[in-house]
Amino acid sequence: MHDWITEVVFDAHGLIPAIAQDAATGQILMVAWMNRDALLETAATGRAAYWSRSRKRLWRKGEESGHVQKVSELRLDCDGDVILLKIEQVGGIACHTGRASCFYRRLDGDASEASWTTVDPVLKDPELIYK
Repeated sequence: MHDWITEVVFDAHGLIPAIAQDAATGQILMVAWMNRDALLETAATGRAAYWSRSRKRLWRKGEESGHVQKVSELRLDCDGDVILLKIEQVGGIACHTGRASCFYRRLDGDASEASWTTVDPVLKDPELIYK
């Protein structure tokens, strides 16, 4: 029985945002979505699984790239509607662009003339990751 899952507040589509954070550094690596099955699988296996809205199916992080996320801790926010995964990012690449984090762009300049600046390098060419 999974009594703990009753405290999780899924949205109208049965999803909850999930933040992947590097357990060692605290860096936020990515944000994805989980449904009930993804959360149950993640809790059971210790490996991050998400719900892919574009593919409309369960997506096990690293299933194509090999860049799996080993989950050391799951946390639920105060409202019960956001999951935090403390993870070890195998291979050091969380983003499909070949970067360590999906948050690689920074807003620079005054608000009226600001622009996004890429501040983190590509660690591996995505063409080599996704064949």
